[in-house]
Amino acid sequence: MTQTVDVVVIGGGQSGLAAGYHLRRLGLDFAVLDAGAAPGGAWQHTWDSLHLFSPAAYSSLPGRLMPPQAGETYPDAAHAVSYLTEYEQRYELPVHRPVRVTGVRRDGELLRVEADSGTWRARAVVSATGTWSRPFVPAIPGRADFGGRQLHTVEYENPAAFAGQKVIVVGGGNSGAQIAADLAHDTELSWVTLREPRYLADDIDGRALFDHATARRRALDEGRTDTGGVASLGDIVAVPAVREARDAGFLKAQPMFDRITPTGVAWADGTTADADAIIWCTGFRPALSHLAPLGLRGPRSHIPTTGTRAIGEPRLHLLGYGDWTGPASATLIGVGRPAREAARAIASLLGGSR
Repeated sequence: MTQTVDVVVIGGGQSGLAAGYHLRRLGLDFAVLDAGAAPGGAWQHTWDSLHLFSPAAYSSLPGRLMPPQAGETYPDAAHAVSYLTEYEQRYELPVHRPVRVTGVRRDGELLRVEADSGTWRARAVVSATGTWSRPFVPAIPGRADFGGRQLHTVEYENPAAFAGQKVIVVGGGNSGAQIAADLAHDTELSWVTLREPRYLADDIDGRALFDHATARRRALDEGRTDTGGVASLGDIVAVPAVREARDAGFLKAQPMFDRITPTGVAWADGTTADADAIIWCTGFRPALSHLAPLGLRGPRSHIPTTGTRAIGEPRLHLLGYGDWTGPASATLIGVGRPAREAARAIASLLGGSR
C-alpha cells in the first residue's frame, strides 16, 4: 500500500501533535505516523510518581490549555496523557497507529517514508520521534559482570520492586534526582553523580526555564552574548518531592565510581559499595535511525539544522529533540513555536513547488 500526502509527520507525541495542529491550520494534507499503540507519546511510559515541572496552564500545546489537575499544582504523567489524547481528538488530527517507520529516502521530487504497514510518499517530512526510545548508558568497565539488576530510567516504575534493597542511582539530572527521591524512603540508597548536583532555585519551574531558553535563542539570533541558557541556572528543578528528600538529608550525592564489580561498584581510592540494583538515569540520544538513508548525520548524533530545517535536505524538518531544534522544544510549552515555524516553512516550500 502506498499513499501520497503533502506532509508526513513521524511521531505522534507532543511534538508531532503540535506540528499537526499548525499544518491543519495552514490547510495542508498530512498524516501523522505514530509507533505507539495509544495516544500520549512517551508520557505513557514514565515512572509512576513523575510530575511535570510546571503548572498545567504552562504545560500546554498550541491552541488548547491543559486543564488543571484536581489537588495537584504540578500535573502527573497520567494527566499529560489524558490531555494529549483529548488534544488529538479535539483537532481531529490524522494519526495512524501503530505504525513504525523504518526509513526515509529521496524519491525524485518526493520523500519516501517506509513503514511496517506500507509506504507513504510526501513532499515534506517532519521527524518528531523524540529520544525516549533511545536510552543511553555509559560504557563503564565491568558493567557486564554485575550480578544484580541493571535498568535505565525508561524501565523504572516505582519503589515497590526495590524495597529493602541496596540501590545505586546514577545521574545528576532531573530524572536521577526524582528517582533517587522516590527510592529514598524504602531502600538503602546511594546517589552517584558526575559532578556535584546543581539545584535550581526552589521558586524556579518550567515557566522560568522556558522564558530563559527563549531569551537565549533571541540573543543568539541577534548576535548578542550567549547567556548560557537553562544550563547556566542549574541541572535539577526542585519539584516538591525532590525538595523534601533533599531537605531531609536523603539526597547526598557521591562522585562517579570508576568500575563495576560483580557485587556493586568501586572507586579509584579503593572504596567499594555493594548493590542489588543499579538504575542508570544517564539520559537519551535522539531517535533518528529512520533518517539514516538520507545521509545527514553530523556531530554528536545530531543532524545539522537551520532552525528546524535540515541543512542537507530542505524538505525535512526536525522537531522536539532539544534546543538544537528550537529553544525548549522538547517540552510541552516549548514545542509550539518551532512547530509553527516548521509548518510555515513547509507551506512556503510547497506553495512554491505547486
